[in-house]
Amino acid sequence: MRNGMVERKTAETDIRLKLELDGKGKANVKTGVGFFDHMLISFAKHAQCDLDLQCEGDLCVDAHHTVEDCGIALGKAFAEAIGDKAGIARYATQFVPMDEVLVMASLDVSGRAYLAYNVEFTVSRTGDFDAQLAEEFFRAFAMNAGVTLHINLMYGINTHHIIEAMFKAVARAVREAAGASGCEGVMSTKGVL
Repeated sequence: MRNGMVERKTAETDIRLKLELDGKGKANVKTGVGFFDHMLISFAKHAQCDLDLQCEGDLCVDAHHTVEDCGIALGKAFAEAIGDKAGIARYATQFVPMDEVLVMASLDVSGRAYLAYNVEFTVSRTGDFDAQLAEEFFRAFAMNAGVTLHINLMYGINTHHIIEAMFKAVARAVREAAGASGCEGVMSTKGVL
């Protein structure tokens, strides 16, 4: 089993996270940010990983620290779970439509952390959720997972749809890239990732 567990406590957040990459898509998530919980539950379902995430954050300030720190914790848990990367497919690109929106996510489990994020919103919030926090989450995830992640909004305007399509596209790319490649060792001519 490929598992990762992170306990992270700062002056801003207290997080306990368990990730099982080869799960069934089950999620037990409580961050105090309803829309974000919905996105993480969707992520687990589409990545087909099991995610248990409990976060107590300084929501009296805003949701920034909670969302970013959950990205850090999920990235660290992914890096732990993926291990030496032997036998994984490494690359994946997924397009996810959601009504009028189309989002592309492309992932390389390379050990080199990078985020390319080409998304603009016409409305800055969906409900109480600040849309720019999606970028903070994905940056924190990519930097701590050690992955190269590209997210592109192809077209569409509904903020809720855009963010949900991003989470689903990244999740599906994670599932594919972390899946079996059928080759021995790592998918690199260097012999190491």
